[in-house]
Amino acid sequence: MSETAAETGIVGYMAMPSSFSYRTLFLSGRPKHQKYDAFWRKHPPMDHVHRAKIFSPFDALVGFNECIQSKNTVYCEKRTLSEGEMNELNKTLSFLRSRTYNSRVSRINRPVVTIEFFLPCNDSQNEWYGKGGRYETVTGTVSKVDALITKTMTIDERVIPLADISVISLRHDRTDEDINPYDEAVKPYDEER
Repeated sequence: MSETAAETGIVGYMAMPSSFSYRTLFLSGRPKHQKYDAFWRKHPPMDHVHRAKIFSPFDALVGFNECIQSKNTVYCEKRTLSEGEMNELNKTLSFLRSRTYNSRVSRINRPVVTIEFFLPCNDSQNEWYGKGGRYETVTGTVSKVDALITKTMTIDERVIPLADISVISLRHDRTDEDINPYDEAVKPYDEER
């Protein structure tokens, strides 16, 4: 006669030792409760939405992934611009300043540029903190160039210090004659009446 696994005491592929103190409990199997009995009322089954929340992934170490990513970032020293590069940069900045000297002219002209600038390392745990950084490229519409007070340039709500800019490339969709801040669309308030 063939004996079942419960009768022989086999657990998986191994024989259960005869001295196993919980043998009868193990062989009785999983407890089965009738619906609406005392145990069911005290411990009702969890609905699928709440049960799925238990097994959803979570970030046990908050900020650990960002820390690992920051270690993969390649940093370098800030390069010094030559005198010719500085003159070219100053010419481009003065051109942009003339196209964005107030908000009204800036909205009409909407100069689009691509800027490469130095972004200092802000990770205090990194060896490059305070010594270096990385270069980042941004393309967008210039809304403000303030070379006197804040010494910054605003591109699509992002403020960039002028001292960190290394390259400015203008996108020439229109000619200089088309971008005249004194044309009819930008008349001073007194002349419109």
